[in-house]
Amino acid sequence: MKPTLLVLAAGMGSRYGGLKQMDPMGPSGETILDYSVFDAVRAGFGKVVFIIRPDFEQAFKEMIAKKKLPVPVDYAFQSLDKLPAGFSVPEGREKPWGTTHAILCAKGVVKENFAIINADDFYGRNSYEVVANYLKDLDPASSDFAMVGFLMKNTLSEHGTVARGVCKTDASNHLVEIAELTKIAKVGDNGRNTNEDGTTTDIPGDTPVSMNMWGCTPKLFDHLDRIFLEFLKERGTELKSECFIPMTIGQLINEGNATVNVLRTDSAWFGVTYKEDKPVVQANINALIAKGEYPDNLWNV
Repeated sequence: MKPTLLVLAAGMGSRYGGLKQMDPMGPSGETILDYSVFDAVRAGFGKVVFIIRPDFEQAFKEMIAKKKLPVPVDYAFQSLDKLPAGFSVPEGREKPWGTTHAILCAKGVVKENFAIINADDFYGRNSYEVVANYLKDLDPASSDFAMVGFLMKNTLSEHGTVARGVCKTDASNHLVEIAELTKIAKVGDNGRNTNEDGTTTDIPGDTPVSMNMWGCTPKLFDHLDRIFLEFLKERGTELKSECFIPMTIGQLINEGNATVNVLRTDSAWFGVTYKEDKPVVQANINALIAKGEYPDNLWNV
């Protein structure tokens, strides 16, 4: 069975507050999300599921309907009050519960192997190919997950510091640890993080980093049920704490309940961290079109 693309599309956390996914980036008004779906379909994905806020539903569905995507589309909805029995939203909380909760909201909608992506990140053609190839023959009951590892040098911004999940792997290329470094500046082809105490850490440009692109089986939902419940018991009365999928998968690795294969890609990641990044992303997309990687009009609409 072909894998599904699960898209964290709107309102999933602090970085999804607006409609940035609708900003035109391509010559025919394509968004970054359009290029993600296009790459996924040609890599062998057979369905797309968007996780969205209920209040974003109408605008988002209208946008998708106009595109006439060549694969089936479905939706899952994340809302603050979508919680296990016995739990309620603490008074004053407005912040979503995080990406672990968002993905858990797709339980029952996604029944086949799937990849997880952010809607407003441009991951590149090769990244979808490597994760699709991994998922297509994977036992749906397996907890041998995958993470697409981008080269640090392919993910940095010329316009300021970025946060990246810097990965450590073992001899078998399994993920051992993700360190969330939050102030990484571009220094040539390498990165340099400014630590909380003011010291700096240099990071080689070929270090794999996580950009929240994961390959999973439906078995993940069983793990998320348990871990999100643990999170609510410990921190469910707080107003701003979130449960993020890198932390959750890191916990599974530490427990010995999952392995994560790091799939290396030479794709360049594009994203709009700063307003100055937008013309850079548009120029990069136009360069890929000029090379024949993409047509001028993805969906001919």
